[in-house]
Amino acid sequence: MKSLTEHLTFTIPTRMGFLNITGEVERLVQRSGIQEGLVLVNAMHITASVFINDDESGLHEDYKIWLEALAPFDPSPARYRHNRTGEDNADAHMKRQIMGREVVVAVTNGKLDFGPWEQIFYGEFDGRRAKRVLVKVIGE
Repeated sequence: MKSLTEHLTFTIPTRMGFLNITGEVERLVQRSGIQEGLVLVNAMHITASVFINDDESGLHEDYKIWLEALAPFDPSPARYRHNRTGEDNADAHMKRQIMGREVVVAVTNGKLDFGPWEQIFYGEFDGRRAKRVLVKVIGE
């Protein structure tokens, strides 16, 4: 069995944003040399996410509006108890919980085995600083 572990680093310049990382994951799968297996992609920060969906800008804007309605940014300690610790990012923790921590994608014939329109995204909910994403490729 072969394996490859890499850490990608992203800095999103805004508080919330989405970045298509499919190409970077595909390059790592190719570099690993596996033909059949799995790739795990997970955000290593509790205010960031990795998810699969369509790369359509309207959908991404809809996500931002929907997430903000569910867990609005409010740095004051009045809305969120977490912010009483001196932090201001309780909303980002909740947004991450909704969008998920990781994805696992099958690798078939050396390629990511996606359904139609599927792409891998990094989601940021407390941006403006560098954060890591783990990519672990395992297979034969």
